[in-house]
Amino acid sequence: MFISEVDQGLERLLREGLPFPEHVGDISFETPNDSWAATLSRLTVNLFLYQVERSSQPGRAPVVRSSEGGPAYQRRPQPMIDLGYLVSAWAGSPRDEHQLLSSVVSLLAGTPTLPERVAPEGLNSTVSLSLGGQLGPRDIWQGLGGKLRPCLLITATVATDTWDWELQAPAVEQISVLSNPSPIPPPRG
Repeated sequence: MFISEVDQGLERLLREGLPFPEHVGDISFETPNDSWAATLSRLTVNLFLYQVERSSQPGRAPVVRSSEGGPAYQRRPQPMIDLGYLVSAWAGSPRDEHQLLSSVVSLLAGTPTLPERVAPEGLNSTVSLSLGGQLGPRDIWQGLGGKLRPCLLITATVATDTWDWELQAPAVEQISVLSNPSPIPPPRG
């Protein structure tokens, strides 16, 4: 579920930040192969998710939530995942594609995290954004069977939804110590 929420957040960021309203063009998450490209008739920014892997970042700290007078719930640390996107611009001419891609690069280069105002409600963590990826664009385009074209790679790092909320043990409010006098053993000897 977290992947579709990151997709929604990225689309909102691009629509708001470029600006790129729906009547101007499309934002797509389709595989950018030749058959898909043949169907395009408008300006399009494509964000192709090409890689999903565990991040080297440590998991998010455990989270506790409670309501006043109610039980407390906790969630174990959520593993961090890197989502690798190939971002490309599609238009009627290379000049228009370069202009659109330039706007996308400028926006994403200045956005280290997905702003809260564009993050979907169900997203449970911040999303860190960075330019670059582990694979080269040439490898990705070859894997798609397409020809190399201008693009950029971004990595979105987000916490997964691996662990559910669990009832937290009640907080310790008091500690008591009880003792009994121990009998004195008889002397040996």
